[in-house]
Amino acid sequence: MFLKERIISHRGIYDNKKVFENSLEAIKKAKEKNYIVEIDIHLTKDDQIVVFHDYNTKRITKKDMIIENTNYKDLNNQNIYHIPLLKEVLDLVNEEVPLLIEIKQESKVGKLEHKLMDILNNYKGKYAIQSFNPLTIYWFKKNYPNILRGQLSYKFKNKNIPKIEKYILSNMFFNIITKPNFISYKYDELSLSRIKKYNRKNITILGWTINTKKEYNKYIKIYDNLICEKFI
Repeated sequence: MFLKERIISHRGIYDNKKVFENSLEAIKKAKEKNYIVEIDIHLTKDDQIVVFHDYNTKRITKKDMIIENTNYKDLNNQNIYHIPLLKEVLDLVNEEVPLLIEIKQESKVGKLEHKLMDILNNYKGKYAIQSFNPLTIYWFKKNYPNILRGQLSYKFKNKNIPKIEKYILSNMFFNIITKPNFISYKYDELSLSRIKKYNRKNITILGWTINTKKEYNKYIKIYDNLICEKFI
């Protein structure tokens, strides 16, 4: 699996001062180092797929806009940086390095996924998809079973999530149905025994997010690969 072959760059290479996460410049820097590039995608109000992490733009742009409720042209009505379309990222990457595409999906599953595949069906480069939402992973299992799909997870601590739901999501019980090809788990929250269990089932395990070389040297011995930022 190509996800094991080289460092995975978390949202590109950035500092969020001069170069912003998920920006074309951050992705270009990661591409120049021949890394796998992890990006995040959302669907705008006018059905454009954009590359951005948060559901709301305020943290990065200082303007309070919910992506799914905003038209694309209005998202870029700010002076911080250009929020790229997925098509722009694909043109920049030009099939030269693999992509790990995180689908940010809390709405009804299907629309974003369909539009994503309308684009990717014409893209010949290597890519995999991942999501925290097991319904998205199940959608790919049903509709595009040959595409590498990964379940993102960690020990959910949000007070607004019911305890039983936290337990189910943290322990990835939906994997029985969705059958992901790989799992992306918070690097310091997955036990070694569970990693070994998944490895016996030939499921690739990624750890996120590594911020120092010391952490990398420690956890690369445990995980199949690591999603990294800051020190790379």
